[in-house]
Amino acid sequence: MTSLTLLLEAVSNYATIGYGLAGIGAGIAAVGAGIGIGNIGRNGMDAIARQPEATGDIRSNMIIAAALVEAVALFANVVCLLVILMK
Repeated sequence: MTSLTLLLEAVSNYATIGYGLAGIGAGIAAVGAGIGIGNIGRNGMDAIARQPEATGDIRSNMIIAAALVEAVALFANVVCLLVILMK
């Protein structure tokens, strides 16, 4: 047997662990996105309370930051799904 065959056989024995870890990774990505957006909202409300005249600028910056956090979480979930689907 070649070394590649041995390596593929060894990896296939741990495939079910990879599925579980990919699911855990997707969950952690979702929780991280929730925490990040919560922090954005909390800090944005604090900023609006301090400077009510800057509400529009703060709100637009909050929306952009929340969209970036969601994009990173979506990318993490796609990577986890690829781990599960690619066999």
